[in-house]
Amino acid sequence: MGMEILEDVRCFDGRQLRIKHASKSCACDMVFALYLPPQAATQPVPVLWWLSGLTCTDQNFVTKAGSQRIASELGIAIVATDTSPRGEGVADDAEGGWDFGLGAGFYVNATQAPFNRHYRMYDYVQSELPELLTGQFNLDMTRQGISGHSMGGHGALTLAIRHPQQYRSVSAFAPICAPTQCPWGEKAFMGYLGDDRAAWRGHDASALIESRGFDKPILVDQGLADNFLTSQLRPELLEAACHKAGVAVTVNRREGYDHSYYFISTFFEDHLRYHATQLV
Repeated sequence: MGMEILEDVRCFDGRQLRIKHASKSCACDMVFALYLPPQAATQPVPVLWWLSGLTCTDQNFVTKAGSQRIASELGIAIVATDTSPRGEGVADDAEGGWDFGLGAGFYVNATQAPFNRHYRMYDYVQSELPELLTGQFNLDMTRQGISGHSMGGHGALTLAIRHPQQYRSVSAFAPICAPTQCPWGEKAFMGYLGDDRAAWRGHDASALIESRGFDKPILVDQGLADNFLTSQLRPELLEAACHKAGVAVTVNRREGYDHSYYFISTFFEDHLRYHATQLV
């Protein structure tokens, strides 16, 4: 399938891989990480997709979250994707901002030039990578869950709500809960999707819950010392939409925790055990 294994490292009796491939969706080479627990040596295992936040690559989660130990215990594979297309000719923010362009794909399919050529992270995560991995590793694609952080939390929520048959479970750390109502989301959606705000709502978790509901519980962890809490993340909007629509949502507000991977690593085991109840 044209995959090149860049790294294959033993970790908690499993394998931590880093893989490069030519992406059709993004029209460039892409790199992602895959942790295979030891159970994958003998049987198909469920998959948790991890979507990272602004400025991250596939490696931030792999090296900082401490995910491999508990994934090995529970027998769950974890795929950590990149956050945008990359490479020569891939458009970036004309003003050099870190919240748009490279490292900031927002998990949408861009419709606006010049970003529409490469920025198709929605298709990349939702369809291309699952198709790429099917049959190549011992993964059970009938048991998929999804999680993420910040921009990636937004992506995890919207993908799960839009594809409830694909993802059995969903959680998020400090997600952008209503990107149509915050500066990060407004900048990204204007650049990638244009000025039709009605189209934006299809990638806003709070708006999607309002318009179509959701048939699964949602788990969110949010640090109360997060600098972005009130201006960008706005979990109260997701809670309000879920309560109105009758969707089960848990938002754990963690006193003293910020937006970093120190926060994620503290509570990731809780999230993976939560996913295991619906995947294993």
